[in-house]
Amino acid sequence: MGEIVVDVGLENDRDRALAKAGHLQEADIRRATVKAVADTGAVMLALPEDVVERLGVEVVGSVACAYADGRRGERPVAGPVTVSIGDRWMPVNCVVVPAGTDALVGQVVMEQLDLVADCVTRTLGPRPESPDRPLLRL
Repeated sequence: MGEIVVDVGLENDRDRALAKAGHLQEADIRRATVKAVADTGAVMLALPEDVVERLGVEVVGSVACAYADGRRGERPVAGPVTVSIGDRWMPVNCVVVPAGTDALVGQVVMEQLDLVADCVTRTLGPRPESPDRPLLRL
């Protein structure tokens, strides 16, 4: 078994709102596509600082973090950014990690998009019970 790496589409959510209101051209929406590790041990979406800067999303706060190696620290949180995996999408804030660090798709994104990590096939895809669109438990 190995890590699950997925293509993730990213878009500046505020740019999208400006385009929808007619104040920005569609072509001017800041976007990026990154390879990200689907990490069931991570909670939030984590994006490298250079990607966050390219998207032009602003820092909106900070969060305390516990790293896999046991260290603790604090990282900035930026957003909102729209994340797309396959044909599913959601607006979300992200933890900003150092440039050159792997992007991570955490539990928040997987839960809301109703995606399941399959370590045997190394894929991240829709739950069989909800192949067409996310089915959220209330």
